[in-house]
Amino acid sequence: MEQDYAHDMLFLLHDVARLIRVEADRRARLTGMTRAQWALLIRLAHTPGQSQRELADVLEVEPITVARLLDRLVANGLVERRADAQDRRIWRLHLCPAAQDLLASIHDQRDALLNFVTAGIPHHMQTAMVTVLRQMKTNLTQGTPAEQKRLESAS
Repeated sequence: MEQDYAHDMLFLLHDVARLIRVEADRRARLTGMTRAQWALLIRLAHTPGQSQRELADVLEVEPITVARLLDRLVANGLVERRADAQDRRIWRLHLCPAAQDLLASIHDQRDALLNFVTAGIPHHMQTAMVTVLRQMKTNLTQGTPAEQKRLESAS
């Protein structure tokens, strides 16, 4: 049986996500940064004081990758490492004031990218897409009740 990949939801989700990453990479390069640096700054803006390990887990990369990204951001005066009060082996990460203007630019680029990607899609369909994608994420992170039951009976 031949698969119609042009209408296969999993292939489309993969392709759209990849194309969004490519476009975000292009936009980040225009600011002299990388998409990974953008993601790190956005995460720190939302949750200051994270450790390198916590950031690595959230960004789904190795801690050494975060350390290298941070080295560049620290050198550029955008992030600072502060000693953890309870554990001197841990550094807590905080944005420097210089990061605020850059974050505003990143958010502008993010909004422009969203507008570009969703051009021609009515607002009600965008809202429905968000609902569907959130449910898919929940299914993948928690499993649906039927999937959990199937896995329990299989073990």
